[in-house]
Amino acid sequence: MRARADMRGFTLLEILVAVLLLAVGIVGGVAMQLSALRARHQAAMLSQAAYVATGLAERMRANAAQMRLADGANPYLTLDYDALAEPLPPAPSSLCYGAACDAMQLAMFDLYEAKMQVSMYLPAGRIRVCRDNGATLRWACGGSAGAPVVVKVGWHDKNPDGTPRKDVGGEFAPAMAYAVGATR
Repeated sequence: MRARADMRGFTLLEILVAVLLLAVGIVGGVAMQLSALRARHQAAMLSQAAYVATGLAERMRANAAQMRLADGANPYLTLDYDALAEPLPPAPSSLCYGAACDAMQLAMFDLYEAKMQVSMYLPAGRIRVCRDNGATLRWACGGSAGAPVVVKVGWHDKNPDGTPRKDVGGEFAPAMAYAVGATR
């Protein structure tokens, strides 16, 4: 018979250490996968926000007659829509898909389309058009008559721990601001 000292194999302690290392590796892999999914979702949302903002900016540039109006008469500068707080917008009196529309009807249609896109593509999204020359990305607009027209788009976002992501003022910040620029 052999002596116990000659026997070879794994001890229970070695097996427990190996299982612990495997478990730590699996947990790390799952955490990395969740982080990648969160980053992919944020990138998709930012892409949708850019699509909505640039689309509205192009519509505004195309409707130069309304953009040349004074700020109080420009219908685009009245847009401040929060899909979480407001219901779906009612359709304007004239849908300008194929019918002839004047500049004001076209502006109302553009605003309706922008609101519908925000409610469809951005859960709890918000869009705002105003004059702003601030360097900080905030919903508040601080521009005078000479400041550029900006389209701001965002959504109620959350931190990785699930708490709402807010700025220093306690409000969720827009994801992006797109300057409309000169009209044609």
